[in-house]
Amino acid sequence: MRIWPRIEALIAAEGRAALVTLTAVAGSTPREAGARMVIAPSGGLSGTVGGGALEFELCREARILLAQQAPVGGARTFRKVLGPDLGQCCGGVADARIEVFSAADQDWIAPLAAAEQTGVIRTSIIADDAGRCIRRLVCGGQEPPEIEIFGCIEPCVALFGAGHVGRALVLALAPLPFPVLWIDERAEAFPPVMPGRCRMVLADAPEAEVAALPTGALVAVMTHSHARDLAIVDAALRRVDLPYVGLIGSETKRARFMGRLRQAGHAEAPLKRFVCPIGGRQLADKSPAVIAAAIVVELLAMREALALGNSHAIDFS
Repeated sequence: MRIWPRIEALIAAEGRAALVTLTAVAGSTPREAGARMVIAPSGGLSGTVGGGALEFELCREARILLAQQAPVGGARTFRKVLGPDLGQCCGGVADARIEVFSAADQDWIAPLAAAEQTGVIRTSIIADDAGRCIRRLVCGGQEPPEIEIFGCIEPCVALFGAGHVGRALVLALAPLPFPVLWIDERAEAFPPVMPGRCRMVLADAPEAEVAALPTGALVAVMTHSHARDLAIVDAALRRVDLPYVGLIGSETKRARFMGRLRQAGHAEAPLKRFVCPIGGRQLADKSPAVIAAAIVVELLAMREALALGNSHAIDFS
């Protein structure tokens, strides 16, 4: 979820918005530090800090602050011990911060909202002359000691193939942080309605579309032709900026493709980005929805690794 665009929109529509942030956690908690939720004066919620009693209590505190007509000031902090405070058996501790923003904050929120629309941003918190906690974009150079990161890593999934598994994968990806380019040469293979973040690409030669993929795209190959599969995988591995090249198939298909890719001149380093069978080897159920779910797990693992800068360490064997 984009935090600052949502806050900007709520201020324009309802005059105020609250931001709940888990600033630190210890032990077993429902979400990690940095989880955020935006609350509207009308009661609407965007995002989550874990649900259950913790979220209920933080929402209650936020609504109390939103209802106050006093000028919006600094942040309020809370510590919730899940056992004694909330009757939860998880045993963890969560520190939270609640901030309320109003029209008085629009001038500094607007550039953050615009920047976050384009990707991940980093900010620092400072106090202005009125004592309010405001944020400024951090754009390289000398950085303050504490940085907040907003926005989420959303690598594009380049899906080659509009068969049964391709359709199931598109549906599985629809609510997740992945824009999808869905590529096939058969117009009749595509469904009449597409999920909102999925773009159909009708191409006579799908392998030629590899050159136009955005940097960092995650490639999933599952066409109706093994020869086409090989051409797409070969083209994807020749690009050094595509960290994941997954192919549907079997161990036998993997072995044959590895041999042909080596014959085509691929060194061992790029072949480490080649994942086949895509979606792992642990599940016996080969139904499209199950395969799609397994593939999504791999794509989410790659997304997390990209965010941490260690995608090369992922092993899907």
